Amino acid sequence: MREHLEKVGLRAGAMNVETLLICIALLVVATLYSSVGHGGASGYLAVLSLTSFAVMDAGWLKQHAWSLNLVVAAIAFWHYRKAGHHLPRLTVPFILGSVPFAILGGYLRVDGAIYDSLLSLTLVWAAWRLWIVRPADAADEESDHVNGGPAPRVAVPVGAGVGLVSGVIGVGGGIFLSPIILLKRWATPKAAAATAALFIWVNSAAGLFGAGLSGQLTLDSSVLLPFVGVVLIGGFIGSRYGAVIAPQWMIRRLLVLVLMGAAVRLLLGTVGVRI
Repeated sequence: MREHLEKVGLRAGAMNVETLLICIALLVVATLYSSVGHGGASGYLAVLSLTSFAVMDAGWLKQHAWSLNLVVAAIAFWHYRKAGHHLPRLTVPFILGSVPFAILGGYLRVDGAIYDSLLSLTLVWAAWRLWIVRPADAADEESDHVNGGPAPRVAVPVGAGVGLVSGVIGVGGGIFLSPIILLKRWATPKAAAATAALFIWVNSAAGLFGAGLSGQLTLDSSVLLPFVGVVLIGGFIGSRYGAVIAPQWMIRRLLVLVLMGAAVRLLLGTVGVRI
């Protein structure tokens, strides 16, 4: 792998045109995703697949996307929690269910082609369902208009399923958990974003742990550090906007855009088109 990176001139912190463009793209992705409490792994994978990093294997790409997730999701959670949107009773059962299965997913070596096809259709469906929800006024989006969190017997299996899928394809899982929470009306968009942020952080760490257990962990600090710097900035800007400034309906619309973007990437990747 080091030979691949040296061949394309991406080691030793070399700041060439491609590296600069990657940094700009990662900044945009981190800003958008963090505004809805997400880490941005699917976006990072999309960006890297357009560049010389596409020569790296899926395990390497997943691990670096998870690492960036850890940074952005942590900042997003901090902002949403500070703004009073985090509900531990909503978050904990999902995490308890997800951790062992996220580790398993990170441990496995699985071809993602079939998963990409199925998951892209799931994302399109979730985005469509969120989009057709009738426009709501401010009161309709607030915490007194939700059904409350699910019982642990429901939340734990949901977390387990999302954790396994996330571990296999290299994301944190918020892109799947958020629409489930909103469609079931278990929380407001901002409370869902807070839960998603912590869920993503834990799943990303679990995925990296699973990769380490299977001997697949191959993080490259000289590549990772510049990218960490830019997503740190994007994560701070985006999550502050989402947690403090944006209205609830805006968070819902931003989430639809995120879902559709990830779905398009997965669909095109399945047919061999890099975006």
